[in-house]
Amino acid sequence: MIQIVEVLIRGDTFTDQYDTQRIPIKPGEYCIVETSIGIQIGRVLSESRVVKARCVEEALPKVIRKASESDLEILNRIEIQEKEAAAYCRARIRELTLDMKLVKVIFTFDRSRGLFMFTAEGRVDFRELVRDLASQFKTRIEMRQIGIRDEARILGGIGSCGNPLCCVTFLRDFHPVSIKMAKDQGLSLIPSKISGLCGRLMCCLQYEHAHYAEQVKAMPKLGKRVMTPRGEGRVRQLNIIRNLILVELADGEVEEFSGADVKAYHVYLEEMEAGEQDQETAEI
Repeated sequence: MIQIVEVLIRGDTFTDQYDTQRIPIKPGEYCIVETSIGIQIGRVLSESRVVKARCVEEALPKVIRKASESDLEILNRIEIQEKEAAAYCRARIRELTLDMKLVKVIFTFDRSRGLFMFTAEGRVDFRELVRDLASQFKTRIEMRQIGIRDEARILGGIGSCGNPLCCVTFLRDFHPVSIKMAKDQGLSLIPSKISGLCGRLMCCLQYEHAHYAEQVKAMPKLGKRVMTPRGEGRVRQLNIIRNLILVELADGEVEEFSGADVKAYHVYLEEMEAGEQDQETAEI
């Protein structure tokens, strides 16, 4: 049996599962844990739960011990050092005229490694910068280039919807988003309207795209001739969610119809021909 808790590691956005090794620890408390970049400190965000070892697909990282008061004092000093390291690194980037933007600096709890996350348009020769940082802070330096979406996740913020960014609250993996998704949903193609804080297309464009793509198949395209209860017209606008079609009629008037009441003109003609054939057959 394994006792598991959800721990949020300092510098991360989402929690991960950790094996408590039966160390008594409660939500809200801090603990020292193993991570892929070294020993770190994290905060427990869930009650512990016991599961069978065979139910765990892979070996879980372990909680080493519960954080003490002295550990929290060390953490405060590390956070101050990280701010100093960020300021120093930005100054050196300017002096070396490197085409890169520093996003965040994280030192491991045991100070065995310093992780410097940055964004850049292309490859950057930062070897001299790494030597300067290693000499200044006397630790192993790792430069990690991240994407602009990752930068938004790290910095956080509020989206145009008024809610915290999806990539901060629940969206762990980024999926491809295309301009076609905005077109299929009838959205404005003005970049500022469909772009997130990261400057890329909003991730939420792909949430409902499958529904839109399926619904639009049953609706006539913009500009197509259609037949309505009030006669022939042309499609001027689609409201896919409400299944409504805005049609410009032959007399120039514009009216909104339910999708069930509008037929593509060629379909209407085919039905009319079929009806006439059925009537001729019945007369014979």
